[in-house]
Amino acid sequence: MNEFCEITPELKRLAARSEECAKIDPELYTKYDVKRGLRDLNGKGVLVGLTEISEVCSTKEVNGETVPADGELFYRGYNVKDLISGLPENSHFGFEECTYLLLFGKLPNAEELKEFTGMLSHYRTLPTSFVRDIIMKAPSKDMMNTLARSVLTLYSYDDMADNIMLPNVLRQCLQLISLFPLLSVYGYQAYKHYHDGASLFIHSPKEEYSTAENILHILRPDSQFTPLEAKLLDIALILHMEHGGGNNSSFTTHLVSSSGTDTYSVIAASLGSLKGPKHGGANIKVVRMFDDMKANLKDWTDEEEISRYLTALLHKEAFDHAGLIYGMGHAVYSLSDPRAQIFRRFVERLSAEKGYEKEFALYTAVERLAPQIIAKERKIYKGVSPNVDFFSGFAYSMLGLPVELYTPIFAIARISGWSAHRLEEVAGGGKIMRPAYKNVGEHKTYIPMDQR
Repeated sequence: MNEFCEITPELKRLAARSEECAKIDPELYTKYDVKRGLRDLNGKGVLVGLTEISEVCSTKEVNGETVPADGELFYRGYNVKDLISGLPENSHFGFEECTYLLLFGKLPNAEELKEFTGMLSHYRTLPTSFVRDIIMKAPSKDMMNTLARSVLTLYSYDDMADNIMLPNVLRQCLQLISLFPLLSVYGYQAYKHYHDGASLFIHSPKEEYSTAENILHILRPDSQFTPLEAKLLDIALILHMEHGGGNNSSFTTHLVSSSGTDTYSVIAASLGSLKGPKHGGANIKVVRMFDDMKANLKDWTDEEEISRYLTALLHKEAFDHAGLIYGMGHAVYSLSDPRAQIFRRFVERLSAEKGYEKEFALYTAVERLAPQIIAKERKIYKGVSPNVDFFSGFAYSMLGLPVELYTPIFAIARISGWSAHRLEEVAGGGKIMRPAYKNVGEHKTYIPMDQR
């Protein structure tokens, strides 16, 4: 093992001491009414800000009472279902159109969209030798770290990196939106080449391609893809690009922006948040859970056998023994996640094109059976249903996307939302965020060294 990474006995001893002094009595959180995770006891987020960018709806008022409802997601007041259904069948530029909406508060007309996509295409060029000098040097096995490092390094190439006037921040955001696919995919290609000995392919992006098309173009050795593949990836980007100001990474964007720091530092912090498995890596868990399920089920169509496996998951007897059915449930949505419902239709079409009908049938069986089994095994307060991660990992696997790029694809989408939230925070000129923490430790008398 690398000595730099070694966990020595001394470190273990000090870590135990650190853990002992780091623990807070859980009853104190109740005593002082602390909202752990910035959530109420019922799981509802504590109100910490205002936004006009997007809205996540999961309840409705009935006879003066708030009750669970089918989920809805709005971008600048427009229902995402309507935004996607309104796209022409042969259009692969839905992500660009919705990015314009998030940033500027209105749907673009044809001329505005053409101008905007041309601007993104213009910015989709890395500085000279950036691939050779930065991306190819010390490639990381984790593409999110590679992406964050590249973002921070771009600061050095920007003569106005610290300028937080709105036009400059917008310019920086548009450049990052354009460059995220290149930084992610090139980082992956470099890692596979230097660590796994794979052939190195560095395709230049095409000016006429959309974000989704360019991802497939620069990732695949032959640069080939079908219209349905590009369409599905475009829909995935739209569904992941924004989800309210309270999600962990978007809140991070507001939090760090409020300090007045530069755009690159803000987005790197947001990437660090998204990298966490509780936030951006959930679809990887879903895919691995299904891999284990397929390896252990004798008959993928036997619902009794599927139910036994799902019950075993909840009893911590299968897969990773965590007691979870991944892809089921959401912090906000209850009866349904609209993103999962929208995505499902396109995933079904791609499964037919790719010959994955058996796998899709297994997913739909779990989609139907898991909520019933969870309700039988556990007390459910707000309902449980498949979330967007339930289908996204399956879709990415059908597209041939490597697992290492699943979370970066999320980031490629969410940078549009982060940019909108950064612009909102900068334009608002609010105070630096400074939430309160109550100290519950004791005051102590200093003890001189020779008396300890």
